[in-house]
Amino acid sequence: METAYSLAEQIEERLLLRNQIFEHYFSVEARRLAEACREMSERFLHGGRLLAFGRGPYATDAQHVSVEFVHPVIVGKRALPALDLSLLMQPWLDAIVRADDIIMGFGPPEGDCAVWSALQSAQKHGAMTFALPGPSGSYTLDAAPQDPFMHQEMVEILCHTLWETVHVFFEHRELGQDIGQTEFLYPFLGKQKQETVGIVDDVAASIQTKVHDDALLRTRLAKEQSDEIAATALDMQKCLQSGGKLILFGNGGSATDANDWAIDCVMPPAGYHPIPAISLAMEPAIITAMANDVGIEVIFLRQMLAQAQANDVIVAISTSGGSRNIVMAMEEARKRNLMTVALLGNDGGEIYRRGLADHPIIVRSDYIPRIQEVQASAYHVLRDTLEVLLHGHA
Repeated sequence: METAYSLAEQIEERLLLRNQIFEHYFSVEARRLAEACREMSERFLHGGRLLAFGRGPYATDAQHVSVEFVHPVIVGKRALPALDLSLLMQPWLDAIVRADDIIMGFGPPEGDCAVWSALQSAQKHGAMTFALPGPSGSYTLDAAPQDPFMHQEMVEILCHTLWETVHVFFEHRELGQDIGQTEFLYPFLGKQKQETVGIVDDVAASIQTKVHDDALLRTRLAKEQSDEIAATALDMQKCLQSGGKLILFGNGGSATDANDWAIDCVMPPAGYHPIPAISLAMEPAIITAMANDVGIEVIFLRQMLAQAQANDVIVAISTSGGSRNIVMAMEEARKRNLMTVALLGNDGGEIYRRGLADHPIIVRSDYIPRIQEVQASAYHVLRDTLEVLLHGHA
C-alpha cells in the first residue's frame, strides 16, 4: 500500500524530470522554432490559416492551439485564423487547404500514419507543415519523449511558443512601430522597426528564457505541492473505488485540458487501465444552448446537476480561480458534499479564498500560457499516480 509520503516523493521526482527533458529540447530547437515562427507570420500576412488536427487525446492539442490563436490571452492582440479539423481531418483538409496555410498534425510519440498522410497531402499544395511528431515536414518534432504525457506537455510548450512568437514577427513586419502589449514578452525589440531576419537570434534566446521560467514554476509546484497532489490522488482513489467518476471542466484552453484529462482516463496509453471520467467542456451543443437560453454562468452547473452522483469527483481547471461559471459549479458541488479538486493559477482566486476545493493545486503565476503548461504536468502526474494506486504500476 502506497503512503502519501512516498507518493509525494514520486510525484516530485516526476515533475522535476520534466524540466530536464524540456529545457534540453528547447535549448537545441530554439532557433529553428524562431525561424518557423517568422515563416508563419509571413503566411498569416498573406491570408494563410492555421489548420490543426489529431486523433484521440491528440485532438485536444489541436483544440488548444486553435483557441490560443483565435482568442489570444494578451489584451490587444488580434485574432489569427485557426481551425481544429480533427473530426474529419483528411476530408476537411482536402476541401479547404490553400498554399499559404499552416498545417499542424499531432500524434503520440511514435507518430500517427493517418496524420502523416494528411500532412503530406497538404504539403503538396504548398502549405507549411508541422509534424508533431513526424518524419517529414517544414518543422518536425524529432526527439519526442517516449512518455506520452511528457510528449504532450512538450508539444503544448512548443505551441504556446509559436503563438507568442508569431505575434512578435507578425506585428513587427506589418507595423514597424510600437509593439504594444507584446513588449513585455520581448523587451529587446523596443519600438524601432527592424528586419525580422535580424531578430531571430534574440527571439530564440527569449524562447529559452520562457522555457526556463516554466521550469522554475514546475520546480516550485514540485517542492511545495507534491504532498497536496498525493493527497488528491489518494482521495480520488477512494471515490473511484466506491463507484464514482471524475467530472472535469474549464474555459478556453482549460476546456481543452479538461477534455485531454478525460480522454487520458477513458482512452489511456498502452499499459494503463481506463478510469471513468467525463468532461463538461466536450459538449458544444449543450454549452451553446444553455449560454444562449440562460447564460454562460450556468454552462457547467446545469450539466453537473444532470450528471453528478454520489462518490463523483468534481474537478475544475482555471487559470484565474474566479470565472463565474466555474465558481457556481463548485458551489453546487459543495452543497452536494462531493469531493472537489481545482487546478488553479495566480493566488488561487475566489475558489481558493472561499475554500471551494478540498484539494487546491495552485501554479503561482499570472501568465496564462505558463500556468497551463505546468497544470498539464500536474494532471498528467495525477493520472500516473492513480494508475499506481488502482493497479500497482504506471
